[in-house]
Amino acid sequence: MKKINKSIEPVALTHWKRNNPGRHYDSLGHPERDAIRRSCVAEQFYLCAYCCQFVSGESPDTMNEHILPRSSHPHLSVAYDNIVASCTSRGQCDDAHGHQLMGLTPLMDECEGELKFRISGRVEGLTERAQETIRILNLGDHERNNRSLVEKRKTLSHALMVIHGIDPTSPLEEDDLLHALLEDLSTPVEGRLPPFAPVVANILRGWLCGWSKQS
Repeated sequence: MKKINKSIEPVALTHWKRNNPGRHYDSLGHPERDAIRRSCVAEQFYLCAYCCQFVSGESPDTMNEHILPRSSHPHLSVAYDNIVASCTSRGQCDDAHGHQLMGLTPLMDECEGELKFRISGRVEGLTERAQETIRILNLGDHERNNRSLVEKRKTLSHALMVIHGIDPTSPLEEDDLLHALLEDLSTPVEGRLPPFAPVVANILRGWLCGWSKQS
């Protein structure tokens, strides 16, 4: 995950709420839903809020996802601060979330530190709430749970390293090179970050802290 800094809600949503006091998300029209989705994608640099793969901001690969479920928090169903953009991958992220409550979300600063990504494509939760969030969203703590995501994350993460001159299998890299790549991976180009850039950044930070490069 990458911490999401929510911006001001889109004008279309503000106008709708002013004209429809007390109504919920199910009553929103397509223009308002589209405006929410595109605004969320822009502030997420075109990455899924949970798995960090590319999302376009359009159907069918992107959808509006409620951090606190609408079923248990209907009063927050049109609260922009409760909505992020999720991929529509089957069996993960929004599709896996359902009505479950998560202890760790991409709206929290801690989301970048409580998940540990491995060069193998797997992810590990460093706290109980991180482990529970990985389970809820099916983010690939093991191949048997989400082989497709683990393989995609491994392949694209390795490719992103190679493009920037990092050998994913090398036991050693100069710290200056790792810091330079971290800076690149945190700097959007034309408002976008490469798919899985936060994953690679997490791996590199682990290397700089002495985590094993073979895990």
